[in-house]
Amino acid sequence: MTERVFNFAAGPSMLPEEVLQRAGSEIMNYHGTGMSVMEMSHRSPMFQKIFDHTKHQFIEMMHVPDTHEVLFMQGGGSTQFSCVPLNFISASGKADYAVTGNFSGIAAKEAKKYGSIHLSYDGTQEGFTRIPSQKELQLDPEASYFHYCANNTIYGTEWQYVPDTGNVPLVCDMSSDITSRIVDISRYALIYAGAQKNMAPAGVTVVIIRKDMAGHELPITPLMMNYETMIKKDSMYNTPPCWQIYMLGLTMDWLASQGGVEGMEKKKHAKAQLLYDALENSTLFHLHAAKDSRSDMNVTFRTGSDELDQKFVTQAAEQGLVSLKGHRLTGGMRASIYNAMPLEGAEKLRDFILQFDKENR
Repeated sequence: MTERVFNFAAGPSMLPEEVLQRAGSEIMNYHGTGMSVMEMSHRSPMFQKIFDHTKHQFIEMMHVPDTHEVLFMQGGGSTQFSCVPLNFISASGKADYAVTGNFSGIAAKEAKKYGSIHLSYDGTQEGFTRIPSQKELQLDPEASYFHYCANNTIYGTEWQYVPDTGNVPLVCDMSSDITSRIVDISRYALIYAGAQKNMAPAGVTVVIIRKDMAGHELPITPLMMNYETMIKKDSMYNTPPCWQIYMLGLTMDWLASQGGVEGMEKKKHAKAQLLYDALENSTLFHLHAAKDSRSDMNVTFRTGSDELDQKFVTQAAEQGLVSLKGHRLTGGMRASIYNAMPLEGAEKLRDFILQFDKENR
C-alpha cells in the first residue's frame, strides 16, 4: 500500500500530515543550520528558540494561567504514577484515587508504595463500563490529593465533568484527551500527559503544575522525578527529548491553525458521533461504554463473535482503516480518533461499519 492509511491506533497514533510534511522538509537542514534538530545541542541558542516557541504555543493553546508552570519531562505518563505521590503525598500521607480503568488502577497501585491510598471509586467489578457520578465519589477531606484519569483508552470512557474535591488538590492524567477540549487549568494542582496520542511522538511528557505545589517532595524522591528540580532548570536539568519537543511545537502550530482547543472540541465530538450513531443503529455491533460515559477519543465496540471481530479488523485494514483491534483486556475493536484523525477518516470507518453490518447480520 503506497497511500497513507487512516491509523486508528491508541498510541503512538496519527500525526497531522501538515506536521509530518514540515518536519520532513526540515529534517536534514533546520533553518539553514546545516543540521537536524535531532543533532542539535540542547544548550544552543537555536534549540532554545525551539523550546521557547513550543512552551509558549502550548501555554497559549491550553490557556495555562500564570499560577502554573509547564514542564517537559521524560518517562511517559507511567513515570508520573510515581512522581505524583513522591511530590504530593507528604501533606497528609494519604491520597484519593478514582479507578475507572487500567491505567488509573496501575497509578493507584504504584502510589501505595509511598502512602495510604483510598479508592474513592473502583469500577473493576462493573468492567469499567462507566464513569461515576459526583455523588458516588467517596472523598477523604484529609487526602493530600485526588487523582483520576480523564479518558480511558482501553474501555472507551471519558469523564464528562470535573470532580469537585473541595479543598483537596486535583490531579489528572490527561494523556489521551489533552488539547482535544477546553480545560479550566486553574482547577487543577497538576495535569500530566504523555505526548504520543494528541501531541507528538512518544518521548516527552507534558506536566502542568500549580507552582505552590512544588517543593514538598518526600526525601526519597529521585532528582529527575522532583518537580522542583525541573521547574528550577526549566525542564533542562539534563538533555531533554529535543526532537519530541520540536514536534510538539509543530503540532501546537497546527492546532492554532485549526481553531485551537475550542475548534478541536467541536471537531472531535462530530467525529465520535458519526461512529456512535452507526454502531447504535446496527444490528451486529455492541458498544462497551455506557452512553453517558462514552469517550470522544476512543470508540470501543464488538460483534460478540471473536471470529467476526477478526474479520472486521482484517477487512477494514484492506480498505486502509488500520489498527482497529481492541486492547487485549477487552477484545473487540477500538477506533481511536485523536485530533489528527480527519473527518474523512471517521466517515470512511462509519461507511465500513454500515457495510459490514449489512453483509454479516
